Order: sequence, then structure tokens, then C-alpha cells
Amino acid sequence: MTVSVVLFTSDLRLHDHPPLKGALEETEEVVPLFVRDPAVDRAGFAAPNRLAFLADCLVDLDRSLRERGGRLVVRTGDTVAETIAVVRQAQADEVHVAAGYTTFAQRREERLRQVLEADGCRLYVHDAVTTAVPPGDVTPQGSDHYAVFTPYYRRWAAQPLRAPYPAPRAVRVPPAVRSEEIPVRASVRAVSEGLAAGGESAARKRLTSWLSRHADAYQEGHDDLAGDATSRLSPYLHFGALSPVEAVHRARVRGGPGAEAFVRQLCWRDFHGQVLAARPETAAQDYRSRHDHWRRGADARADLQAWREGRTGYPIVDAAMRQLAHEGWMHNRGRMIAASFLTKTLYIDWREGARHFLGLLVDGDIANNQLNWQWVAGTGTDTRPNRVLNPVRQALRYDPEGRYVHRWVPELAGLKAPAVHEPWNLAGFDRALYDYPEPVVDLADGLARFRHAREGA
Repeated sequence: MTVSVVLFTSDLRLHDHPPLKGALEETEEVVPLFVRDPAVDRAGFAAPNRLAFLADCLVDLDRSLRERGGRLVVRTGDTVAETIAVVRQAQADEVHVAAGYTTFAQRREERLRQVLEADGCRLYVHDAVTTAVPPGDVTPQGSDHYAVFTPYYRRWAAQPLRAPYPAPRAVRVPPAVRSEEIPVRASVRAVSEGLAAGGESAARKRLTSWLSRHADAYQEGHDDLAGDATSRLSPYLHFGALSPVEAVHRARVRGGPGAEAFVRQLCWRDFHGQVLAARPETAAQDYRSRHDHWRRGADARADLQAWREGRTGYPIVDAAMRQLAHEGWMHNRGRMIAASFLTKTLYIDWREGARHFLGLLVDGDIANNQLNWQWVAGTGTDTRPNRVLNPVRQALRYDPEGRYVHRWVPELAGLKAPAVHEPWNLAGFDRALYDYPEPVVDLADGLARFRHAREGA
């Protein structure tokens, strides 16, 4: 009986899974393996919201495998050590895994290759499953990556995509291979109250529902904060509970401007992935240094804490930060407003904001979190690095009726738009009655400080 091991990493699904497909074509039995590696936690993964969502994904994956006659094998420890232990126990001839583009994933792959080859076992590395177009497949002449999104998108959109693979009908697992108990969400503490359910089943239902109900209006409505017309698929894409290849295919089959606008957003994920793959140091360093001397000291720390708590005195910023705390997720327009406010109005280091987001975001990954923060801060790939998003103007444009603010800043529910977006300008506004703080900074003062620091004006 021939046996292979499929090492699941950021690909917690059965549909469109190249390593699983390859293993099932090559061997009679397959061990679907997931390793809970403490090194991943030390690298910043172990935020409660992501651990809870991961637990949902693993439970759902095991359920789907059991429906096909298989099961998920879960181990805890070093990924390489646990994989070789399973290989020996199952007497497997080969291991299949998806390629990773982070430094951590590439080092893990190299270690795995060395250990397996020494043990007489072959390692098959399949195309990355976290992107529609693998990093490095689309490059400009004379460079290893694109630094500007629009030309990348043109090339990316013209790339032929393979057809998504169906889920297997049956998975036969060697009975002798033991598994630990699969973790459940209830075992994780300090999870955001409104965190969505994880897993491939939930992902596929959400994609189907969104495409049929909201895709047509996406182009016009994706920035509407209260309308919440975004797909909310980012957590499932992050964990690989949904294939980006399949998401692109299904959107294109749906067709229309809204679906294509959605595909463009999927391209942004791949864009940041190829930047990080080419420049791994940008996880912590400026992609393009602006020689910033970010604010530090007691005043800056107090402003940072007010931002974290959603108590800056700017309702649209506070609403976004409170949504993050409650759901472990934030509307993309809210992310841009909150990030611009921290980095440019308060002139606080983008790494402070990125760290806070990674502590809460269920979809938080290094490529998209760090490089989106740098884009807004002006140290990344934005071609207009000194643009500043005025939070009041953003609120009036993207929350004109104040419904988003009313939902997340209920102490201001008695104020109607547009006054709710700048209550300090309302005659007779009683801060004690509304229990709402004064602005931590005057917008004009913040803008002047930023321009002086960044432009030397």
C-alpha cells in the first residue's frame, strides 16, 4: 500500500488543493496532517482571534474529510520533526506541501527537504495556494517584482489561471496514524465577541451568497461603511479556507463591473505577496524610507492608547477601532482612515499600528497588514506618499447618514449627521452628557506637523 503525507499549512480546505490532488494521484493512502507549531506562534500568529478561527477551520476540515472516509491528523511541535515522525509511522514515500513565500515558510520548506531526503522520502512542493498568481510569475523587465500596483494589475489580469480543482470524493487514511484532539474555539480565551465562524464550509456559503446578492453593487458600494457591501472573505483567504483561484474564476463567471472590482481587490493581495517575497525585510522596515522621526514620549503614548481604545474624539476613527475590537475585523475604508490618522495626523510609527492590528485582526498576515500600513504611511508603494486622509471629510463621504458611527459609537446616537462626525463644532455640545472625549489633536495642527516633518515645510 503506497502512502503519502499532505502537510496542510495556510490551505485549510479540500476544494482546489494542489498538494492533496497530487498526493491522491500518486498514492493509495494519504495522511492529511496539520502541525500546531510553537514557532509559528512565536512569529506572531498566536492572537486569540486567529487561534479561534483556526480551530473552526480545523474542525470543519476534519468533518469534511470524515464525510469522504478520511480524517485530519493534528500534531503539536516542530513542523519538521512532527512531519518526519508521521512519515515513519505511516511508512510514507512522499510528502506534498504548498509553496510559501514568507521567509519563515521558505526556511521551513528547506529544513523539511533536507530531513526527508536524508530519510529517503521525497518532498513535492506545489504552487502557492494563498495567491491566485504565485509571487515571481509576473515581473517587470529588469526587476524581480512590481513596485506599482496598476502595471502589476494589467499583467496579473492577463495571466491565464488554471481551472480550480474539485474536492476529492474519497480520502483513505492509514488507520494506525494517531492524532491529537482537534482544538475548538471554546478553548481560546479573549476572543472578540463578534468574531465570524471559520472553516471552508462557511467560506463557500459566504462566497456564493455574496456573489448572488452583493457583487453587482460592489463597485459603487464597497467603500460605504454602513452599507457593509464588502465580501468579508479576507479571513477565509488568509487561512486558505477559500481558494483565491476559485474566487477569481467564480467572480469572472458572474461578470459585470462589480465582480471585476472584486477581482481587482484580490489582485491587491497578490501584489503585496510578491513585494514581500522579493523584499522580506519590509515586514519590519520601510520599503521606501522617508527618514521619519516618529513621535515618541509620553504624549505620543497617550495618543496611541486613545487610538487603540477608540477614544480619539474623531467619531469615524473611533468607530473603526471599536469595530476591530468587537469583530476582529474592520471595513477596508475604516482601516485606511484609522491608519492615516495614526501615522499622519498623530505622526506615530506605522509599526505601532501594524502591531495592534495583528493582535486583533482575524485576517492579519504579514504581507497584507504590514504593506498596507506602509502604503498608508507613505513608506511603501503608494505613488502619493504624503497624502493625508482627513477623517471628517472621509466620514461625510463614506458615512453620510452617520449610521456606521451610530452603530459603533453609541454614546453619540442622539446626534444626526453631519453633526455626529464633528460633535465638538456643535453649539451646546455637552461632553459630560455624551461621555465623549475632546479630539486628541486639531486636524490643522496635525497636518502642519506632518508636513513639516515629512516635507521640511
